[in-house]
Amino acid sequence: MRLVTGVTGGTGLLLLLVALCCVEADEHDHLYEVDEEVVLWMNTVGPYSNRQETYTYFSLPFCRGVKKTISHYHETMGESLLGVELDFSGFDIKFRTNTAKTVYCSVTLSQEDYKTFVYATRNSYYYQMYLDDMPIWGMIGETDNTQTPAVYKLYTHKKLEIGYNEKQIVDVNLTSDGRVDIEPGKVLEFSYEVVWKPSSILFQDRFDKYLDPSFFQHRIHWFSIFNSFMMVVFLVGLVWMILVRTLRKDYARYHKDDNLDDLDDVVEEYGWKLVHGDVFRPPQLPLLFSSVIGAGYHVFTVAVITVALAIVGEFYTERGSLLSAAIFVYAASSPVNGYAGGSMYARFGGRHWIRQMLLGAFLLPSMVCGVAFLINFIAIYYHASRAIPFTIMASLSGVLYSTSIFCIIGKYFMQKLAVTAICLFVILPLTLIGTVLGRNMSGQGDYPCRVNAVPRPIPDKKWYVQPWLITLMGGVLPFGSIFIEMYFIFTSFWAYKIYYVYGFMFLVLIILSIVTVCVTIVCSYFLLNAEDYRWMFGLFQTVFYFGYMGLFSLALGLMTGTIGYVGTAKFVRKIYSTVKID
Repeated sequence: MRLVTGVTGGTGLLLLLVALCCVEADEHDHLYEVDEEVVLWMNTVGPYSNRQETYTYFSLPFCRGVKKTISHYHETMGESLLGVELDFSGFDIKFRTNTAKTVYCSVTLSQEDYKTFVYATRNSYYYQMYLDDMPIWGMIGETDNTQTPAVYKLYTHKKLEIGYNEKQIVDVNLTSDGRVDIEPGKVLEFSYEVVWKPSSILFQDRFDKYLDPSFFQHRIHWFSIFNSFMMVVFLVGLVWMILVRTLRKDYARYHKDDNLDDLDDVVEEYGWKLVHGDVFRPPQLPLLFSSVIGAGYHVFTVAVITVALAIVGEFYTERGSLLSAAIFVYAASSPVNGYAGGSMYARFGGRHWIRQMLLGAFLLPSMVCGVAFLINFIAIYYHASRAIPFTIMASLSGVLYSTSIFCIIGKYFMQKLAVTAICLFVILPLTLIGTVLGRNMSGQGDYPCRVNAVPRPIPDKKWYVQPWLITLMGGVLPFGSIFIEMYFIFTSFWAYKIYYVYGFMFLVLIILSIVTVCVTIVCSYFLLNAEDYRWMFGLFQTVFYFGYMGLFSLALGLMTGTIGYVGTAKFVRKIYSTVKID
């Protein structure tokens, strides 16, 4: 997706609508006429055994083709955020026009270039290209270890076989040939060849060959969902037992009129009923807690909407489109953050609502920005292709975190202007609107029990009902409900497999929500029975991995924490709604 116009004045909502109306599908409409220009983009090179370590294609001493200019440049906002830098190959390719073997450049290997190619060949470097958004992979060369010393061969010829269906490109295959022994001072001639072939493949099915049905086996997904569903049944049954059996007996015993003649019926209050005057006490840090809950609502909303869009839109067919969609959904759903956080902070009696709004709006973006800065500096040091240009990041830091990761933008001024405008004139105003609505519509505390002036002391309790242990054990079941799907998601991200089973992801998201609510209800009930009413308390590749995994864990933690809080809050309100207050 690409934003092609600037954003003008008006309200935040109007700006967002204008931005969404100006979104195109891609660099062109994927329709070609005979002899029309087809661009071959060179993307990255890197070791095949480590797909995350990538460098720009021309960081190796390759040469460009003879063609110097093209009619358009391709870069989306999602690609910019992912650090993708596409370079024009210089190949002169015309739609449905064959190109015989053509030498496009020659290079005399210097000692340094020779060592560079030897290192790349020895470490099994591969490269990636794009033609009409379709990825193409090829190896740099090969090593002949049968000779002493080893002989290094470089592939100098690229043969592209392109399948077309009427006016659309539906298939691309690359054959690497021209194996040449390399040595210092040798002259290498690089050539290419293009062969067009008619194909019966439909345009909407052209990415099917990149999918891996043998890895994403539906049978495994259904087995995982069945196991998670049985867990849901067990947890829902457990919560139902607490509500229907235990609490019903407690209610009956609690509301029974005192009968002094029947000493057997004299029952002293115990467990969760004893803390009814303290359970609705605000947390120690209401501003921070409200902001975290608002951010959790926001993340959950973005996750649901984005996954739903991915089911319909097949985002895997366009680079960066999923990330671009998530960013726009994040901006559009900003009122959710403001409403949830602002209303909760008002119910806690908070007065610094502007601080809460700013913290809630930029809590997650500022953390994402911090991790992105760290990863980017490491990537720059290693000259990796994932490094975002420093000039772009410098412009980011000057906007007081408000632009965050959403303002790490591409090299074109129009994209910078549009994304910066969305951050400043869409996210902030919409969060403000949500905060004002939340404070005025849901900012009044309607707790079923009054709060005692003096906090009740917390009694000593057994080791297995300690808050820290219950918190840790409470995360086992939610993790168990999603770990198989997480395996597929992380494998897709770290091993470059295309993830396309978003329907299963949506089901797992629903199951995770139910399991989280049930687990937090049960854990909170155990703590309340223990008379504890307190709120819960508590180099390159390495940085790259733990940085992004940390961000994922942070977003997932905000989402599941909010889901658990919402379900448990309703449960606590329910059980204390009929407590008789003397």
